[in-house]
Amino acid sequence: MKIGILSDTHKKVGRAKRAIDMLLENGAEYLIHAGDIVREEVLYYFEEVKVPYVAVLGNNDRKLAPLTEKFHLFREPHYFSIGDLRIKLMHHPWFLSTDADLIIFGHTHKFSLECRITGEIFINPGEVCARNKPISEVVLLDVRDDVWEITHCQRRIKEVTWNYHKKLCERVRRDV
Repeated sequence: MKIGILSDTHKKVGRAKRAIDMLLENGAEYLIHAGDIVREEVLYYFEEVKVPYVAVLGNNDRKLAPLTEKFHLFREPHYFSIGDLRIKLMHHPWFLSTDADLIIFGHTHKFSLECRITGEIFINPGEVCARNKPISEVVLLDVRDDVWEITHCQRRIKEVTWNYHKKLCERVRRDV
């Protein structure tokens, strides 16, 4: 299963659409947004592409809070599963306990990845909006039986092509 992960799109709807399109072109079967969506148009685009998605509210998403029932939009932390994969999704990195297989967060606008020997993976996909640097970034996660393939995808704002950096982490299955 390939999962596209993004965060911190802020007001950059065009950049968000380009990132989502690239993730789908690379086989994403599920999309996850870790908050600071800011613009309702991004949520409508998730609906338009017709791929399952889930998103959480970030600290800049107050105007989107009334839309939680209309879209797959939740308050943090939000727990859900994709198959046998237990996921905790949040915007703020305040809830970083190991009570899920995959812990996704945003807010810092910095890509980070931690593969723990106990089996948990912590991912911050970085920022789509390119506020802190002229680079838009997301993560494509390929979940396999025995390994996680994490691809950090980056695109310089003035360029069309994306650069891909892959890392493999052992997948340790935990009893539920």
